[in-house]
Amino acid sequence: MIVMKYKLYQVDTFTEKLFGGNPAAICPLNEWLDDDLLQKIAMENNLAETAFYVKRDDNYEIRWFTPKVEVDLCGHATLATAFVLFNQEGYSNDCINFYSPRSGELKVIKKSNWIVLDFPADEFQNIDITDELVSCFDKKPLEAYKGKTDYMLVFEKESDILDIHPQFENISRLNARGLIITAKSENVDFVSRFFAPQSGIIEDPVTGSAYTTLTPYWAEKLNKTELSSLQMSERKGYLQCKFSGNRVEISGQAKLYLVGEILLG
Repeated sequence: MIVMKYKLYQVDTFTEKLFGGNPAAICPLNEWLDDDLLQKIAMENNLAETAFYVKRDDNYEIRWFTPKVEVDLCGHATLATAFVLFNQEGYSNDCINFYSPRSGELKVIKKSNWIVLDFPADEFQNIDITDELVSCFDKKPLEAYKGKTDYMLVFEKESDILDIHPQFENISRLNARGLIITAKSENVDFVSRFFAPQSGIIEDPVTGSAYTTLTPYWAEKLNKTELSSLQMSERKGYLQCKFSGNRVEISGQAKLYLVGEILLG
């Protein structure tokens, strides 16, 4: 029997220490495997996201899978992939050009110990606060928005985000990838949490892609283009964000946790 071996890395992202932030698995490939096999690997890893990448000339094609589905965009797994390329796979430049079949061109830049994601800003609109949305939590939001893939609910204060009680069964019925909740903060510019039981993620520790919605929203509300943020999951994650018109820069740090092999055969 022929056994195929593939490298596997696990990286904690949007944190400067192990066991913080959001863990992601990264699997470098020479060519794409069947979608069903990619999904099975992600299911076996059982992390919020597994990123796979293939080198294409001077660029890297990238895709992301939760344990249940392929997603359009994943910030923390892109940051983790860049960290692996910069620190483990011998990539020598300070800028990586990724390409996602679902989200287009994604540039990542290394700045000292920080990795900066350059992502397209989300297109979102204000919507009515429906009974369906209210039923997701024990507190009523001040505002509601719908972006390309997620709902976002805005609450009055930071303690609302920390103390809220999610109703996961109701959240799972939403026709969306997931649900962002956010509020202004006393210590950073804003805080958030992210829930996506319909995508196989009860609560995501840190959700880089959510900041393509959060950053333009808070940039307008606070009248500033550079913002600091804390995602208030149990593991917590710290991010620096910058809004530049139709692009968002999302910056974080990362720590390598695991290096191993996948054995298929």
